[in-house]
Amino acid sequence: MRTFVLDKNLKPLDPCHRARARELLKKGRAKVFKRYPFTIVLQDRVRENSVTHCHRIKIDPGSKATGIAVVQEQTGRVTNALEISHRGQQIKDSLESRSSLRRGRRNRKTRYRKPRFLNRTRKAGWFPPSLESRITNIETWVRRIRKVCPVTAISQELVRFDLQQLQNLEVSGVEYQRGELFGFEVKEYLLQKWNRKCAYCAIENVPFEIEHIVAKSKGGSNRVSNLCLSCHSCNQAKGNKPVEEFLKKKPEILKRILAQAKAPLKDAAAVNTTRWELYRRLKSTELPVEIGSGGRTKFNRKTRGIEKRHWTDAACVGESTPEKLLLNGVKPLLVKAKGHGRRQRCGTDKFGFPVRHAPSQKSFMGFQTGDLVKANVLTGKYAGSYTGRIAIRFKPSFKLTAGGKSFDVHPKYLKTIHKADGYEYLS
Repeated sequence: MRTFVLDKNLKPLDPCHRARARELLKKGRAKVFKRYPFTIVLQDRVRENSVTHCHRIKIDPGSKATGIAVVQEQTGRVTNALEISHRGQQIKDSLESRSSLRRGRRNRKTRYRKPRFLNRTRKAGWFPPSLESRITNIETWVRRIRKVCPVTAISQELVRFDLQQLQNLEVSGVEYQRGELFGFEVKEYLLQKWNRKCAYCAIENVPFEIEHIVAKSKGGSNRVSNLCLSCHSCNQAKGNKPVEEFLKKKPEILKRILAQAKAPLKDAAAVNTTRWELYRRLKSTELPVEIGSGGRTKFNRKTRGIEKRHWTDAACVGESTPEKLLLNGVKPLLVKAKGHGRRQRCGTDKFGFPVRHAPSQKSFMGFQTGDLVKANVLTGKYAGSYTGRIAIRFKPSFKLTAGGKSFDVHPKYLKTIHKADGYEYLS
């Protein structure tokens, strides 16, 4: 990982090696500007007198996690990488909980009211909050990286799968069917759908084969609803037997396979739903945006012999991927979306009755819940130095969670390292 660098006017320069950043800080030529992502600001340099290189932000959007890599285009060096964990499912669960509480309260407390949902309109481009959060997380980090790195282009994996080829493998045109990406789209889809396990024995980390649930010799088709993953031994043992006969002694596995074969990919649906809106917002940055498919990403990664991770997939997005990617020493910054607190002012019990009220003020004595702080406790049971996050109370006694411990501490012992910004970090 490299360190982001700003000049004295806060204009981005090329990222530098961590050892170089430590040397600059030690000599007093630089100061720490931001903790996450770690950024320094030079005190004696301006951008006009420095040489900067072109950098490209490469994005591999996902439903649960998104990989981002910053690649220096001239050298192929991955200077920085991030893996962002989304909170879409958590948002969905919270909204469903709120909805059930409100519905129960209305049924108990009010007269009958006609449904109004058909009268309500939504603005163009509206997305459910669980999907909107995924888009805004990526948009936020693209904006943050652009502020600290000289970015000249963006690459986005626009489609996870080539849906046309998934629906019909016999697409007209032999070039399309037998091109260099043939099979990668279907294999990647099946790996996602069957969780990278053999459908029959659930073995992992072995070479997998594409298995027809209903054998082609028995009238089975090449549609993805008839395909699954199988290890070599299970594939040979099944042969062209009907799956009901092959698994007659394992009814639970048979039921799971038949259900999973027809089930759509929920995560893939979330990515496919938001991909064009994310592309539109990236285009609004006025930078050139390159697009690529999931099959192209996997092809680039396989041909370069790179291990699969979210950030390595991001580095391999699109045709602009250099022939040689330099990944040595790259340790991604793990970012987890946590939100900015609750809007709910009134807390309820499990029956929906109000039991507590939250104060409208969000900060106290210059601190806010979620701030990363350094505590130097001088006396008492917890004397020592700690680094962790705080939960404020509206009295001079905050709750500090650090090093597996949770205890109360007075604000006078605290020093803010990083203000709460809606994300949790693990480098």
